[in-house]
Amino acid sequence: MKLAVKIKLNPTKEQYQTLLDTMEEFNNACNYISEYAFANQIYSKFKIQDAIYYDIKERFKLSSQMIIRAIAKVASQYKRDKSFCHQFRKDGAIQYDKRVMSFKGLEKVNLWTIDGRQNIEMVITGYQKRQLSRGTGQADLVLVDGVFYLLPIVDIEEPPQIDTKDFIGIDLGIVKTAVTSFGDIFDGELIEKVRQKYFKVRRSLQKKKTKSAKRRLKKIGQKEARFRRNLNHKISKEIVEVAKGTSKGIAVEKLQGIRKQTVRKRQRARHHSWGFHQLQQFLEYKCKLNGIPFVKVAPKDTSRACSRCGYVSASNRQSQSDFRCKACGFAINADLNAAINIAQRAARSISSYVSQPYAVELSTASPRLQAWGS
Repeated sequence: MKLAVKIKLNPTKEQYQTLLDTMEEFNNACNYISEYAFANQIYSKFKIQDAIYYDIKERFKLSSQMIIRAIAKVASQYKRDKSFCHQFRKDGAIQYDKRVMSFKGLEKVNLWTIDGRQNIEMVITGYQKRQLSRGTGQADLVLVDGVFYLLPIVDIEEPPQIDTKDFIGIDLGIVKTAVTSFGDIFDGELIEKVRQKYFKVRRSLQKKKTKSAKRRLKKIGQKEARFRRNLNHKISKEIVEVAKGTSKGIAVEKLQGIRKQTVRKRQRARHHSWGFHQLQQFLEYKCKLNGIPFVKVAPKDTSRACSRCGYVSASNRQSQSDFRCKACGFAINADLNAAINIAQRAARSISSYVSQPYAVELSTASPRLQAWGS
């Protein structure tokens, strides 16, 4: 699998300005290419290159390979969406490859710029050194809060998956960010407090409509995104560690179409700012790195079905947190019940010979799970 490594750069003042100028020139070229591509309905990078390569060469201070990288960046955007003309920020990422980038040991990186090749110091940790030793063919140069970072892509050999028919089900939610079929709870209260805090600040700044307010809004958005990303990394790491220690796979619900669900007006901001997709992505790639099976199951009725007898009814779930089966009387936390159902479905999906529903027995599960059942 491919993994991006984030490395902070430590350029001199002159190098910093050169990188800024190079980034602006590169993205100006991207905008010119994009406008031509959209106007002429040409989206293949080879056709774009044939049509305007020499024109770009005359207009912009880019090397031949940087022009190729700019065309590739534009073409990749139109591969995703051809319905509008894509525009690129002047501080948008530059895509480097081996022809315009080389590493000088593990301390410096040599990058092409409009002022010639520059040897730029890297601030690198032990983990990053180990990843770079695997070799890299391309990297993105990005500017985040005034700091340059290099994001080289390294190839990681995936370990063989463990052979297991047992899974830890993960129920993702808003009140509880994640609940596992082992009974682990990752509360969403902290996320909600941070969301409300930034929501109030954003609402106040939006009323001002000044340039400084807009700059502040951008910084707040970035800060909140970093907070969520960091928290999702911690949650996914802890869940994967449990799965690794118990030799189990991880199962989640398929989340397609969740944004289209009808939500009450007062809950919309909370619902649409929830980082469920990112958390699933982190779980998936961490599973791959550790050889843990990762399965997505159909979400239908996971919150309505009884994890003990299988009876399905909307009335089984009496509130956000309470589940009581109308058929067998089994009572349990609703999120935990859904997590167990997810684990059961994952196990059934890889065990075609199992004729009876796979069951998570409270008596053999973790003490935390036992405390939830009744």
